[in-house]
Amino acid sequence: MQGWVVERVVHFEPGDFLVDGLAHFGFHDRSGRLLALDHQRHFMGMVGSEPDRPEWTVAAALVFEGVPNISADLEFPMYADTLHDGTFVVSNFGNACLYRIDATRMTAELLVDGQALGFQDMGNCAVDDDGFVWVNEVSGYRIWRFDPAGNPVLTLGDGSPGFQPEETDFDAVRFGWVYDLRTGPDGRIYVLDSGNFAVRVVDMHTSTVATIAGTGSPGYTGDGGDARDATFGSDPSARFDGPISLSLDESGNVFVGDRFNLVVRMIEHGSGRVETVAGRSDAVDRKNDPGERDPLRLRLPQISSMDYSQGRLFVPTDLADGSGDLIVMRRA
Repeated sequence: MQGWVVERVVHFEPGDFLVDGLAHFGFHDRSGRLLALDHQRHFMGMVGSEPDRPEWTVAAALVFEGVPNISADLEFPMYADTLHDGTFVVSNFGNACLYRIDATRMTAELLVDGQALGFQDMGNCAVDDDGFVWVNEVSGYRIWRFDPAGNPVLTLGDGSPGFQPEETDFDAVRFGWVYDLRTGPDGRIYVLDSGNFAVRVVDMHTSTVATIAGTGSPGYTGDGGDARDATFGSDPSARFDGPISLSLDESGNVFVGDRFNLVVRMIEHGSGRVETVAGRSDAVDRKNDPGERDPLRLRLPQISSMDYSQGRLFVPTDLADGSGDLIVMRRA
């Protein structure tokens, strides 16, 4: 398994949005554009040429003096992606709404009203190869697929928790709390079934969901072996228990932010082998040395909202006061 090296450690203080052209929480689309989110202050922005100011923002009211704002009632925005027509979608945990953003026209429209559909909440959104949008409910135990006009075309799960380690047909599949989902380079949808401490894959061609990592039980075991026999971390006292973040590279390798084990683990495409690639489970001090280059010496508390783009893995840590680090890693 190929090694990694830390390229940069960027520290964010409470209230910081961009530091040196990077966002604490942000996602690169397929063209490499960085869509930055501020969960707590309820806005998103497009990162452009200026290192400390976005090109534009989306929020209920003006965010930065002199920066154009597109009006939309974002409430704890979670994830953003790009539709095939060049407009953006952003999902909101707080009001279960999915908005479409047209930055050319500087307009926003409500694409999906999750509350009207009975959503418990709304997690991430991911655009698939056909231009349809996948959305997960966290505590609602369901995954939805919408057409580009916002019409629901598929629902996986019946709203009750469950887990099947074996490959399961769409009509029978059940999930635990789902914290993340992403479109893989193979066109399949990868789901972080955190309540079951597992990674699962939705295949539209076979109408099945398969488990590629996790046993359904918590722990920190399995490195060097089959990811289906591995366990991931837990804190039963936490509101968001289990691994909380997922990302994929262009080869189909899967990265899991194993939040309560304080590490990032990689599931190798093809072999299915799992390995810890960053962090240390015995970390106590929450501060990272800006000069640290060994990913296995990193302190990674509260891993959240990982992102991968063009050979780099972006790993944010999220401390209680709103501060934290953004670790930028590249292959050695």
